[in-house]
Formats: sequence, C-alpha cells, structure tokens
Amino acid sequence: MSGVKIDKTTKDRLLEAAKDILSNAYAPYSNCRVAAAVVDNKENIYTGVNVENASFGLTVCAERNAIAAMVKAGGKRIEAILIISNIGAIPPCGACRQVIAEFAEERVPIFLADDSGILEEWTLGGLLPRIYRPDKWLFTNSKSSGKSISSQK
Repeated sequence: MSGVKIDKTTKDRLLEAAKDILSNAYAPYSNCRVAAAVVDNKENIYTGVNVENASFGLTVCAERNAIAAMVKAGGKRIEAILIISNIGAIPPCGACRQVIAEFAEERVPIFLADDSGILEEWTLGGLLPRIYRPDKWLFTNSKSSGKSISSQK
C-alpha cells in the first residue's frame, strides 16, 4: 500500500523524539515501555508514552497520549506516526487505531520501531481496513424519527 511519502529527515526526527522519551513510560505491570511520536501537517512533532494503571482498563497508550498532545497544541492532522517499544515492533491497539483515524487519512504511514530503528512500515488503512468514520455513515438530525445510523453503499 502506498502511503504519504515521509522523507528520511522526518523519519529520523520521529525516531529520535520517541527514543528520547521511551524511558519515561510508566509500565510497572507489563514492563513493556512504549513511546509514540506524531508529526502533524505543519511538521510539528508531538510525543507520548504509555501510562499503565493497576486497573488495566485505565491504562493509556503512548499513541493516544501523543495525539492528545497534538490536539492540546492546536494540531489538526496527522501526517505520520512512529511507535517504539523496548520489546520490538508493536502495532497500535484497536482503540488507538480508531483514535489515529480521527486525525489521519488511510494512507498515513505508521512506523514501528525498536532501539535499532524502524522495523516495519504500515499505513493506517492497512492496519485498520474499513475505518469507521462519520463521513462514511448517514446520520439523521436530532429532530428526526429516532433512526440514527444506516450504512452508505
């Protein structure tokens, strides 16, 4: 699948930004440290790490923390994302894939890395086929008969 072309300089910036914060991940339960770096359409880079919780459902992934940092700073569109871990190439979980889809096109590259560098390159569409997006569904307005969603073909 062909994605957005990201030059080597941007890939290197993403990798270094994620490497720089990987040790900050809070992973006392799994020992799996993850960091993510997102570049937006203005070439700004935002980072995040995973933050585990004893109540595992409350754990927040690195990807979502990086995206939240982008949104907080006023960023709107993801051009690429890099995910690094201390145990090898780890793709984003399903929840993170859907959050990435909120801010990225299907052809946006997702780089998976470890300390040695980028190991795999995917596109969002490759990791999340048939993305759920509001623009692919018909919504009726709140004053309608109560029918809310129907598939568009």
